[in-house]
Amino acid sequence: MQLTSGPQALKFMLAGNARLTLRSVKTGTRFTFRVRAKDVRKDEAATPPWFVSLLNGRENDSDYTFLGTIFEDRTYRHSRKSNVLPDAPSAKGFAWAWSFIVKSELPPGCEVWHEGRCGRCGRALTVPESIELGLGPECADGGY
Repeated sequence: MQLTSGPQALKFMLAGNARLTLRSVKTGTRFTFRVRAKDVRKDEAATPPWFVSLLNGRENDSDYTFLGTIFEDRTYRHSRKSNVLPDAPSAKGFAWAWSFIVKSELPPGCEVWHEGRCGRCGRALTVPESIELGLGPECADGGY
């Protein structure tokens, strides 16, 4: 499902267990990322830092490679420990898109998609409003 507003994309990405795909409208190039909070507790907002990983293989659940970190002040830094070079298209694409999303804006010419699962708890979304938001009703009320 496509996320259609900047605030919606930001809330989804920082929910604690989000998987999203960024797709260029112009070229169709796409990259899938996982953004996980260090600490996610029931009935509480996800707490920083958030670790960003790139889907770098065929297995959608396990083939993720660490890319970088989103810190408490919501800055993103590519990690020196990443096996993905900072000038790789995927790494540059995430950093560029994040520079807009962190300001609650959608990146121009870029679509932001979620996989149909709650960005916090990972359950399948079935209610149309939840699918559109990327968060289930209980997780959406979490106050973050």
